[in-house]
Amino acid sequence: MPKPRNKQIALSETPFYHLTYRCVRRSFLCGEIDGCNFEHRRGWIVERLRLLTTMFAIDVAAYAIMTNHYHVLVRVNIEKAAAWTVADIFKQWSLVFQVTDLMKQYLAGNLVIDEEIKAAERLAKMYRERLTSISWFMRCLNEHIARAANAEDKCSGRFWEGRFKSQAILDEAALINTMVYIDLNPIRAQIAETPETSEYTSFAERIAHRNLAADVKCAFHGNLIPFIDGNGIIDTAYIPMNLSDYIELIDWSGRQIRPDKRGSISDNAPPILARLGIEQGNWLQNCQKLEADFRQVVGPAVAIEKFCKTVGQKWLQGINSCRRCFG
Repeated sequence: MPKPRNKQIALSETPFYHLTYRCVRRSFLCGEIDGCNFEHRRGWIVERLRLLTTMFAIDVAAYAIMTNHYHVLVRVNIEKAAAWTVADIFKQWSLVFQVTDLMKQYLAGNLVIDEEIKAAERLAKMYRERLTSISWFMRCLNEHIARAANAEDKCSGRFWEGRFKSQAILDEAALINTMVYIDLNPIRAQIAETPETSEYTSFAERIAHRNLAADVKCAFHGNLIPFIDGNGIIDTAYIPMNLSDYIELIDWSGRQIRPDKRGSISDNAPPILARLGIEQGNWLQNCQKLEADFRQVVGPAVAIEKFCKTVGQKWLQGINSCRRCFG
């Protein structure tokens, strides 16, 4: 039986979550099938993500849009939402949803009756909670894509599976490992030969932003959480490593898991692995089986035990993998 979201998400323990959603019966979301090309739908998802990150207090660290599913790693920015005024919240909400008469009157400064002002403040409180809600973020993303795809296909019914999957990311090593896992999805699926040619991924976005690749398809326009040495344009925390180190790590990891390569591990692993405290074999296994091995949480066992207490569970599946990889 699926667990309720309050058993899977605890913002007091971590703001980072890896989210995955698949199409019904794992049918094709994008790509080409039976002579029909749906590749443009990948652009729909990335553009919608870009819009929603301007509306929600939720930022994107990594994403990969595949043929029948997508991955997105988000950070919920509670501090950003807490700083918004009532007027700010109404303006944020209006980026996607219609503005009510009460909201219009408040923004125009026409409310003078105390009860009306209090009603507007109660409405803003509800919207503030929604603007930091991963469930609402995913709802606004997936419902829009489903409606557009069904209209294009001239059909009705479910487009996505019943629920999206989420993994809590509990420390720096788990964060970097999850980002690499997401960015290497096209390599593992054999739809790209190299990371720099993996279209519609956050890695493609970042190298295009650095003018390392001019013809890779991506549309996020630089709104990703920046690395510590990057030029971020969003008001949020940095990814705790240099982008050059991350590019080297992606390149090395991608070479090791290429299906046409032998299983031997090079001795010339990037030094960042030693700083993250992850052994090479464990790292490469995580880059290929992170969802299967870790399930609901990724991080050190000590942090997972604390996370369990917060969400009211005695244990979580995958804790042995966490002990093996993250101590």
